[in-house]
Amino acid sequence: MSFKNQSATSEYSLEFDPSNYTETAVTVNSKTVIYRAYEGIVYVKYPVDTTYQIMNIYVPVEYYEEGQSIGNYNASIDMSGDPNGALLALSKGYVVAAPGARGRTTQADNSLYTGKAPACIVDLKAAVRYLRYNKNLIPGDTEKIVSCGTSAGGAASSLIAATGNNKDYEPYLKVIGAANERDDVFAAQCYCPITNLDHADIAYEWLFNGINEYNGSTMTDNQITISSQLKSLFPAYVNSLGLVKGTELTLDADGDGTFKDYVKSFLIMSAQKALDDNTDLSALTWITITDGTVTDIDFSEYAGYATRLKAAPAFDGLDLSHAENGLFGSVTINAKHFTQFGMENSTVDSFLADEHIVKMLNPMNYIGAQETDTARYWRIRHGAVDRDTALAIPVILATKLDNEGFNVDFAIPWGQGHGGDYDLDELFTWIDNVCTPQPGNH
Repeated sequence: MSFKNQSATSEYSLEFDPSNYTETAVTVNSKTVIYRAYEGIVYVKYPVDTTYQIMNIYVPVEYYEEGQSIGNYNASIDMSGDPNGALLALSKGYVVAAPGARGRTTQADNSLYTGKAPACIVDLKAAVRYLRYNKNLIPGDTEKIVSCGTSAGGAASSLIAATGNNKDYEPYLKVIGAANERDDVFAAQCYCPITNLDHADIAYEWLFNGINEYNGSTMTDNQITISSQLKSLFPAYVNSLGLVKGTELTLDADGDGTFKDYVKSFLIMSAQKALDDNTDLSALTWITITDGTVTDIDFSEYAGYATRLKAAPAFDGLDLSHAENGLFGSVTINAKHFTQFGMENSTVDSFLADEHIVKMLNPMNYIGAQETDTARYWRIRHGAVDRDTALAIPVILATKLDNEGFNVDFAIPWGQGHGGDYDLDELFTWIDNVCTPQPGNH
């Protein structure tokens, strides 16, 4: 494996400069928060693109006043870049680190692609290493780093939390001059993570097969055929995982079985919570409610209610037109297939992405793996009407983590579509709980 550094010849210092900041005041929930903003920090020695490989760090001024703290918090680090979440975090006493990262469309001046996989996760790991390298200069507890993201950011959060210190990423980190430090994190919040991409197509058709309308259009006969073909591949994948929750979670050839029942159980819990919160579910005749208790849900009817968003295949586009195809491109090739099905059924001249790179973009490959420090605490949310990826994908992620002994808080909020930061009070209560030592919380 060879690597070529495309950055400028200058070398950037990995030393954090505590004097280079501006001071800003904002009002959050009627409370004035004053913080220092350290912005535009290049977090690697040899950046490929200083437009993206930079980080902003925001620190409440209380941490520069001797003996001060805010509430019960001791300046943990939230890696969300969302302004609302970041400002609320600051008001609660968090140091907020918001790293940028190269993406699938990033190009150099010579038009070569510089942000194809695994650049996104490599950059985020480098940012974590920078924080640890400067732990004596940046306020905060670098043993309590919490990653947070939504959608592709949710996937990045799950990936950085699953893959801590795994050697697969080391060669890429050395090329960009990442600090010689650990890159594991303490906990992860993942809103609707678009992850497990190499199995996302088959999971999507397991849920939506038979629903041919999508986003105002109708699938072609060929797409309908492809949907059935992809659905038929999902049971073997689920059965290969060895997932257990009371009993082994499996599917038969038709896609029915204990795994389906388990997925449905989360929907039932979600509907029950909505009912308890006085949401009127009476028009949804596919939900069985007896004496105020949700006892059953017609799974196929639920899929129709949620509606299909994407035609088959949803992720590995046969014409290489999907964003995910672009993620797996290379320096000179914009897009590639990343599944064998996509490659075998391609409608254009194409290449198959390197299997090692595909592996590095899937957290499922690293949870519980040897010489890997997976985050202990996880909070995963996927809306009940989120159709950007199939509900099975976050269920599989949460169950794998649970089976490997990690602490997982997973839920499917009723009526919630694709998005994040809709439950910030609950999120920070969770972070407070996992970061603050309590009886039974180890």
